[in-house]
Amino acid sequence: MKRLTENHLRRDFIRKGGMVIFSTAVLQANVPLALVTAKGEGKKSGGKKEEEISPVEDLMREHGVLARILLIYDNISMRVRNDQNYPLIVLSNAADLIRRFVENYHEKLEEEYVFPRFEKAGKLVDLAKILREQHRAGRRLTERIMPFASQSALGSDEKKEFLKNLELFSRMYRPHKSREDTVLFPAFRSIVSAKEYDSLGEKFEEKEDELFGEQGFEKVVEQVAGLEKALGIYDLSQFSSQ
Repeated sequence: MKRLTENHLRRDFIRKGGMVIFSTAVLQANVPLALVTAKGEGKKSGGKKEEEISPVEDLMREHGVLARILLIYDNISMRVRNDQNYPLIVLSNAADLIRRFVENYHEKLEEEYVFPRFEKAGKLVDLAKILREQHRAGRRLTERIMPFASQSALGSDEKKEFLKNLELFSRMYRPHKSREDTVLFPAFRSIVSAKEYDSLGEKFEEKEDELFGEQGFEKVVEQVAGLEKALGIYDLSQFSSQ
């Protein structure tokens, strides 16, 4: 019990002490998010990660990142509808995270390691097909959204197109990730062996390190937090029923 307590304290210290604080000034300076990292982040103990993350837990917590970016898109949509300004760099970096973290990493894991196993097992095949199609649709929407990050002023038609793409993206991905979290992922453990399940967890972590560096997930979460702060939506207490 003592050892567990010390491990938790050490992880808590590293997590709190290594956080990147994104200021509005940094965002407005158009500093690439990939270049802003936390000092001391990404260290391993004895060459191994502090704790093992199962493949399903890995995918589900990545959905949390997606959910927070959808809130960023929602806030930008609200501002555009009300003719309010917003930092273009926030839209640029949010769309870039969707492209790099969600589409080119998270969805690739699902397409290469999750969907094929359901198809091979003959389970939830129709669901996997729809999810694949939605991935393709999401990438098309991202292609349409990204150019608006360089436009400081929008005409009437451009404004309608921009809002349409943002809202279609959010409308599709909220039920998409919810169906994966409540139907697909809970069933995944039943179609693979314990050995294969553990192996996939290690493979997912290796891929994350390869693309985003050690503690890559934590770095991405901090990047999202920086965007939320720039929009004034980071403080969770504002989302209350009062």
